[in-house]
Amino acid sequence: MPEAPAAAALISWTALQRGEEPADGARAALEGEAFPPDAATTDGGLLLVPEAACCLGCRPDPDTTVEVTLSMPWRPRPGRLRVEGVWRRVAGEGWRGRFEAARVLPLPSPVFGMGRRALLAAPLVCAAPRVARAQGSGAAQALVAAARPADLHSHAGRVILARRAVQRPFQPVAAPMREGGMTLIALAMVADTPTTQVVENRIEAFREPDPGELWQHGLAAFARLQALVAGEGLVVVTDRAGLARSRQAGAPPAVVVAAEGADMLEGRIERVEVLFREQRLRHLQLVHYRVNELGDIQTAAPVHGGLTGFGAEVVRACNRLGILVDVAHGTEPLVRRAAEVTTKPLVLSHTAIARRPSLRSRWVTADHARLVAATGGVVGVWPIVDRPPSVRAYAESIARMVDAIGIDHVGVGSDMRGLLSPASFEEYRLTPDLAEALLAVGFDPASAAKVLGGNYARVLGAVLPG
Repeated sequence: MPEAPAAAALISWTALQRGEEPADGARAALEGEAFPPDAATTDGGLLLVPEAACCLGCRPDPDTTVEVTLSMPWRPRPGRLRVEGVWRRVAGEGWRGRFEAARVLPLPSPVFGMGRRALLAAPLVCAAPRVARAQGSGAAQALVAAARPADLHSHAGRVILARRAVQRPFQPVAAPMREGGMTLIALAMVADTPTTQVVENRIEAFREPDPGELWQHGLAAFARLQALVAGEGLVVVTDRAGLARSRQAGAPPAVVVAAEGADMLEGRIERVEVLFREQRLRHLQLVHYRVNELGDIQTAAPVHGGLTGFGAEVVRACNRLGILVDVAHGTEPLVRRAAEVTTKPLVLSHTAIARRPSLRSRWVTADHARLVAATGGVVGVWPIVDRPPSVRAYAESIARMVDAIGIDHVGVGSDMRGLLSPASFEEYRLTPDLAEALLAVGFDPASAAKVLGGNYARVLGAVLPG
């Protein structure tokens, strides 16, 4: 009997945008929509895009479009599809990648875009993808204006340096922040990208770095972040005075320079001060998807038993310099030890609460979250929910965290442009909608303002240099 083909690993658009794609020739699968529905021929191929276009004038973005050549006839139909085939990496050929010898499988999920007939009837006047627009009632708009919202964790603007020779163009950051009223974000580079990959919709380390590799990657990743900041005209908050200015009405959009993972330190404590001084680093997450020199991570088997001695040394250096320590992705023993070592509040920038998180889950228990709250810190709730995503579901998830650890210790940790799963808060333009949802699920304006930005601002004020 002929050997059965290998199972196709499901990949995500977020992973592709990060430069984390399957090996050339590997069997893979990807879900999306054909562009446009009637352009997919029955015997040739199609273009696969993340979301349905609103009209034929919306030309596909080459950076988020995959070419598909089919192994069998397929009748075009509207709705989401799964494409399975042989992945081919392409460089300079116009698209993000290509499937060969592929087949198309319809998905049973409902169609949220326009149908084929409506699409073909739409005027050819739209030249850009659809974007969410700020809504919210007058009360929600007033809440946003008063709260000065802040995000504990963001990769907005395509800030992440991908593992590819030609980097993707940046996306707007300042304009969506202004439109939605988001005033401050922790804009994070990613420290371990060269050593991680996506496997079955999970990120994991697949090799050890070469000596000096992650330091050089870190410098390049910070350079990309600084270029995005400069190009968008974003203000960088480096001290308490700058934080106070960012909280004033009419202040321009601002960022705190952040790092997701301290892998670029490579065990060298003096680099903390170098990054503080030369890169304006003010928010440092100790670990990410690689068990590094600082400690263990939630998504891999423990190696160190929590925070290492070097990790404790880094926490102390951050306390001294005025860098906020972020324990996201760390195991509960790591967080417990960091809470014992620190003299300043900690943050856990992006997670959600669960009674019994599954093995290797990024969700946390109430006891885990309370370790951060006990330092006077803040836990950022991310917009991943266990049912179809909506802003209200996100607000309810935030409320569950508040019930567990208190109103003074919860914030927004959107992980903007960094999630592999569908999110319920995907644009800063939706900030008024989030404010509206918080009010709808029972928050009073003062409490909602703490969650939206007040708590993160308080912690930054306690940590940043004077």
